Amino acid sequence: MKRPGMIVSALAVLAWSWAVSAQEKTITRKDLPAAVEKTVREQSDGATIKGFSTEIENGKKIFEVQMTVNGHGRDLSIDGQGHLLEIEDEVAFASLPADVQAGLKKAAGTATLGKIEALTKAGKLVAYECVVTSGGKHHEIQVGPDGKKLAHPE
Repeated sequence: MKRPGMIVSALAVLAWSWAVSAQEKTITRKDLPAAVEKTVREQSDGATIKGFSTEIENGKKIFEVQMTVNGHGRDLSIDGQGHLLEIEDEVAFASLPADVQAGLKKAAGTATLGKIEALTKAGKLVAYECVVTSGGKHHEIQVGPDGKKLAHPE
């Protein structure tokens, strides 16, 4: 008797994951509006661009650029007018301030720390986010620049 409920649950999860992935669309550089292209040019000097995509966030179209700078990942979020909204820079754990290292370890608990990114909005470092793994499951944690765990994602 549990089988129909499991099928319904599985279908709900598939529908949700399809809806989430449908929001993000891969595009090419020629698809960028002129203002976005200008920001990409300014921000990608010396970088290797890996790809472009768009997604709708809070009803607004956002352009995302994935690149590599000095061997580290960097992702940019840019609005349609070319305003740089967010930068995610991959950083090494050892390069982080001691308070941030301690905060990430504390927030992770027994989970294994993975990729860490510094999140910058409006030119200000607002958080560090880290993918952690526990029991084969992945989730994300965030701490502020002071190393204190954030209650909600920035």
